[in-house]
Amino acid sequence: MRKRKAALVLCAAAALSLAACSSQETGEQTSSSQTQTTGGAAGTDGTDTAGSGSTSVSGGRILIAYFSVPETDGVDTEASASRVSADGEVMGNNEYITRLMQQETGGDLFAIETVQEYPGTHDDLLDFAYNEMLDDERPDLASQIQVPGSYDVIFLGYPNWNEDLPMPLYTFLEEYDFSGKTIIPFTTHGGSGFSRTIQTIADMQPDAAVVEDGPSISRNDVGDAQGDVSDWIAGLGLASE
Repeated sequence: MRKRKAALVLCAAAALSLAACSSQETGEQTSSSQTQTTGGAAGTDGTDTAGSGSTSVSGGRILIAYFSVPETDGVDTEASASRVSADGEVMGNNEYITRLMQQETGGDLFAIETVQEYPGTHDDLLDFAYNEMLDDERPDLASQIQVPGSYDVIFLGYPNWNEDLPMPLYTFLEEYDFSGKTIIPFTTHGGSGFSRTIQTIADMQPDAAVVEDGPSISRNDVGDAQGDVSDWIAGLGLASE
């Protein structure tokens, strides 16, 4: 995995525009079409999925795990922001989408938090995340899932950083074995969609069923995503009664 990661970095570093592709908490319109695949699922092309149908996912106990780092400078909570305001509370885009999913599914929430603290300012965070990727870091996680084997469906949310998973997601996926579980990725982004992250998750969890076309939500649409999230969860057959 680390050899693959190093090769990926060398190939991609010259072409990446970090500010364009890693607007920390970002996304496009939520898709209503879902395709469930087994481990080793084909990667996505970084665009939103859009379809006329939906495929139900087997039910069971649900965990909604997410990584979210809201920026604290230079952006408001409406235009091109990495955070959103709801009910008087300001939160990161991925945290907000996660809250919407929890309302719809009744699943348990788990914040993927690191021992280290990420910079809150835009430029510093971009630099930090980029260097962390170049060094192939595995940040230590600050908390653990209680009884991870008790969950059947794992929603997994993250921002698109450097056309890749944030490095804490690598730590997370290496620490837990989700064999036999269904993993449903979702991302927020500034135009890069999922990039190659779906394939990476499938490679790291080869014995899990990875949903290939979960929602990728533009940072410009996060504040208005509630209806799309509700429809998408209903299409999966996972809405709580």
